Amino acid sequence: MITKRFMKASATLAAALALAASLHINEADAKAPDVYGGIMNEYEYEEVVFLTGQPVTFKGDSKVAKFTESEKSGKRTETHSLKMVNPDGDELTRTYTYEYDVKTQPAVGQYTENGNVRSFKEEIVIDDITYILKDYQYSNSIWYDKLAANTYFSGNATIRKIYETEAGKDEKPKRIEVYVTSENSGYENFWGATETKLTDAIYMHEDLGTYSVKNRVSNSKTKTLTYEESTPSLANVPGGYLVVTNADVISEYEYAIPTLKSEGKIQLDTEYSTRNERLAVPKFRDLATHWAKPDIEKLYSLGVYDDDSNFFSPGTPMQRYDFSVAVAKAIDSRVELEKPTKKNPTPKALFDDVSVPKSTKERNDYSYFASIVEKGVLRGENGLFKPKDSLTRQQAAVIIVRALGMEHNAPDPGYQTSYADDARIADYARDGVYIAQELGIMMGDPATNMFNPYKPLTRAQASAIITRFLQYLEEDLQQNYRDDILLFN
Repeated sequence: MITKRFMKASATLAAALALAASLHINEADAKAPDVYGGIMNEYEYEEVVFLTGQPVTFKGDSKVAKFTESEKSGKRTETHSLKMVNPDGDELTRTYTYEYDVKTQPAVGQYTENGNVRSFKEEIVIDDITYILKDYQYSNSIWYDKLAANTYFSGNATIRKIYETEAGKDEKPKRIEVYVTSENSGYENFWGATETKLTDAIYMHEDLGTYSVKNRVSNSKTKTLTYEESTPSLANVPGGYLVVTNADVISEYEYAIPTLKSEGKIQLDTEYSTRNERLAVPKFRDLATHWAKPDIEKLYSLGVYDDDSNFFSPGTPMQRYDFSVAVAKAIDSRVELEKPTKKNPTPKALFDDVSVPKSTKERNDYSYFASIVEKGVLRGENGLFKPKDSLTRQQAAVIIVRALGMEHNAPDPGYQTSYADDARIADYARDGVYIAQELGIMMGDPATNMFNPYKPLTRAQASAIITRFLQYLEEDLQQNYRDDILLFN
């Protein structure tokens, strides 16, 4: 039965850093660096090996456990270097270099990495017996789908390792063959990331026969937005928002050695140092008792909104351009705009009715807008985007679902949604409306079971949808890519 540590679902509220990203954890953090169940944080690395038929744990700091990677000319290189000694005097010395060929497919926003071992050297000394890695065959292929809101990935690895014991004079070395299959899946976005690996290893030991070791390892980055009340009773604001960023790695080995009548589980876990950031405090004067106040203030604190006015006007219609920019800011999707030149003082507009702004603030917003146009989230019609038109419910559903890259998860054409006004949903929006309901991001009117596809959204209603969109990016994805996989495998 899976342990409580693995069953525990994260209860973090979807939120994140201000868009300056000063607390962004880079891709190398909160990572299980290989397929052998090892875990690491900023300071230490820990791994369990089973060459003797019994678990032997090694642990070392960043001085003796180093993992580096680089990419150049379509090749990504990883180097893993370990030199660790445990309290019993056992030693693990390892240097692996992996090389991946990176192949991109820009037309569909995907790329693959196919990796092999370029060089290897490993010696493990346990109870004064030295195990030398004589052959290492490694094939690892990973697929990535880089979408507006998320990068999804999954991979498969097949490995064969052959060890021999160091033999003295007139002694024959012992041979251990290890066959490994591993699969991984995960996602990464601006607000968090999770990867889970499932690995099965079969050992063929000359003395101990055949035995197995299974490993499940998962690394995750989470960000929690909390409201901190002001301590002084005369403070000028009642409180403000704090973003708390956490990262951890958990691993579980399950082994069975029939010859030794030995079986069991070993759990490893580690955490990264917590990082904190206080966010700007909104001071809107028209939200005191409004139902959407928490959503609006969270989005403002996160930089999704940057209104200069003290009035948010929650009941006014949300415009198409403003909603598009807010969604792009929520996922930190932006592009570098083409700089004006003497020959081209005005860069080409993406739509006939959306010109490239000249002011710094407006150009900043436009850079977010342009990014999700380029990624296919916004398409317009007949060269027009109609930026000042009121945003309808079905338009919002389409934008959110396209940003997630989930529109292809809808049933085959010809299906109907469960809404009473299904016939009124436009053909282009049907997949978006269906998926938004499935994900719990947008629902219909519970009293009438109507979706009301052409009904304009107020700024307050649009804010609530964006907040639920962020909750999906953090809570729901992490639940699915960590807890659900570990619970059911």
